Amino acid sequence: MTRVFASPAEFAAAAGTHVGTGDWVVIEQDRVDTFADATGDHQWIHVDPERAASGPFGATIAHGYLTLSLIPVLTQQVYRIEGVKMGVNYGLNKVRFMNPVRVGSKVRASIDVVSAEEVAGGGRQVVNKVTIEIEGADKPACIAETVVRVYG
Repeated sequence: MTRVFASPAEFAAAAGTHVGTGDWVVIEQDRVDTFADATGDHQWIHVDPERAASGPFGATIAHGYLTLSLIPVLTQQVYRIEGVKMGVNYGLNKVRFMNPVRVGSKVRASIDVVSAEEVAGGGRQVVNKVTIEIEGADKPACIAETVVRVYG
């Protein structure tokens, strides 16, 4: 269930807490192939199920950057801030790809608010620790510290 914050200020008060965990999303070969086409990364471990079946992961895997690019859609399942006119990605402080995401597996985001500080122009700079979990796996696929600016 999506947690709703009434304002950027209310969200800022959540700094230092776990906000929530989203729903599972299946990673399908079509999504991986589309990402490969968009980025030009057609390495066989991503796009050749037959060859990948005998490779190191036993199946095709999602690109690490595909996993990272799912953060916006996965985050929307976890929380929403009301009264925001605009939000922009400001960057990433740290990203680690710790476990491959095999095609057919499910992923979800678990989010901790690291900080939410005021910035010039009436906005807040939000730093979230986003953990992309894989269903049934001991280690997450990715842990990223995202930086977003939201303006009310």
